[in-house]
Amino acid sequence: MKIALIRQRYNPFGGAERFVERALGALAGDGAEVTLITRNWSGATAGGFRQIRCDPPYSRLFGGRAARDRSFAIAAQLEMTKGGFDITQSHERIPGAMIFRAGDGLHAAWLKHRQRVLNWPQRLAQACSPYHRYVLAAEAEMLRHPSLRAVICNSQMVAEEIHAIYGVERSQLVVIYNGVDTELFSPTLADTFRAATREAAGIPPAAPLLLFVGSGFERKGVPQLLRALAGMADERAHLVIVGADRRRAAMAALATRLGIAGRTHFTGPLQDVRPWYGAADGFVLPTLYDPCPNAALEALACGLPVLTSTTCGAREWIRDGENGWVVDALDHQALTCRLDALAAGAGNLQMRSAARTAAVPLTLEAMAERLLALYRRLASEAPLGRGL
Repeated sequence: MKIALIRQRYNPFGGAERFVERALGALAGDGAEVTLITRNWSGATAGGFRQIRCDPPYSRLFGGRAARDRSFAIAAQLEMTKGGFDITQSHERIPGAMIFRAGDGLHAAWLKHRQRVLNWPQRLAQACSPYHRYVLAAEAEMLRHPSLRAVICNSQMVAEEIHAIYGVERSQLVVIYNGVDTELFSPTLADTFRAATREAAGIPPAAPLLLFVGSGFERKGVPQLLRALAGMADERAHLVIVGADRRRAAMAALATRLGIAGRTHFTGPLQDVRPWYGAADGFVLPTLYDPCPNAALEALACGLPVLTSTTCGAREWIRDGENGWVVDALDHQALTCRLDALAAGAGNLQMRSAARTAAVPLTLEAMAERLLALYRRLASEAPLGRGL
């Protein structure tokens, strides 16, 4: 079976990229001939597959992000057409692929949720943005293209959105959750890292420690998280924020204005977050929109109760009061209240056990097997070399 996966560029901290790497490994291990069509995948783990690099020129001055994405889409479509592939799976909004993996969710859904935190000039700018208009058009064309056979959704939330917004048949929507290495991420990390990691950061051993992991601070709720931390009744609680963002300095300044700078720790991006999973008592992600964050799954696997939002795919694994809580991302009072509840549950073995139990079935092996089953089914239903 000849399979092509399309992803424009590699981000070592991106969940979608980790999924691609795992999928490439699983497919190559199953004997498939796998090709990655990409603009830039440098720095990723290589082996068992070949790359086709599509890096066409585009105008940064006049076209910007829209020109970048359009130029790659055209080049990738050409490679799909001439490659003679049995399966083509895109992780970008590129019409003509047999499978689309909606790892980033829907752009239409993200813009809708983002409007909640924008003033009217910002809403107008969003509506007129050439980039947003291009992505919305490409998303609609891709999801209505006759070549589309299946959409891989990483949460039920995303599947519901695609059906509601674009009318894609539910039979085409296949939910395959992100997998987690339940041996690499486990409650035993607390024994290894808790004391040393806290000591190095100047965090008292008994202080409730809440952990945020994610890049894109606006989308993932850092501003409201900082304000909620400032309003907590438990003033012993510390917050660690792991992730890259151009607004990191602005968020640090906000923490200072709120009087919580001494209890807020910005680490920047980290290749290995496991020491902080081991040091923390709970995980927080009050995101405006997140299809299925790997970090939340890793936190659960490490036995950390999770506080997340109603617009996060991870809500499907959370049982209020058992292994975490789910709140509206912009409900300040509820978020503050649940942060206090998460802090109060520090050391609660029952909650930690329930968190771990939720992640146990979501293994890398389970993810790979469902992915391979989908490929085999589609390959058996369609003539080989369908391509576009």
